[in-house]
Amino acid sequence: MDEVEKVKRDRLKAVLVRHEGLKLRPYRDTVGKLTIGVGRNLDDRGITKDEALYMLENDIRTAEEELDQRIPWWRELDDVRQEVLLNMAFNLGVPKLMKFKRFLKALKEGNYGQASDEMLNSLWAQQVGRRAKELAFAMRNGEYPFDVPEEEDKLLEYLNERVWDEVNKGW
Repeated sequence: MDEVEKVKRDRLKAVLVRHEGLKLRPYRDTVGKLTIGVGRNLDDRGITKDEALYMLENDIRTAEEELDQRIPWWRELDDVRQEVLLNMAFNLGVPKLMKFKRFLKALKEGNYGQASDEMLNSLWAQQVGRRAKELAFAMRNGEYPFDVPEEEDKLLEYLNERVWDEVNKGW
């Protein structure tokens, strides 16, 4: 895009923001459509795979930064246990994760079996079901109880098939 086109695009963006507004939380527009950002109609348009993965990357980065601030020792854990902690932080939010005092104490001490037990002995585990069981297994054993494809496209295909299977089975 040349400089003239960029100026036109920037002007258009400014006018769209003026007319649509910039909302950082979902809301219902004047005709009841779920909307976010600058008039993005989520009901009819949704988001793209790239947008979803961009948001995921940002959310992971935010969780990492919050864990760095609250419990910097988490970086000393092996990769799988760091991922378990990030997964929980992503799901719960770091403030709620910090309430898992016995879990965090056991984890810091390297008592992964007790940390795993503490995960399963929580309301969170009851709420998320299999997720908690899989993460507790990974915490205890330092490996996941399933194969995790490394390449992004294969991972997304795997996840989509798994979710589709579960929806059809009725969870």
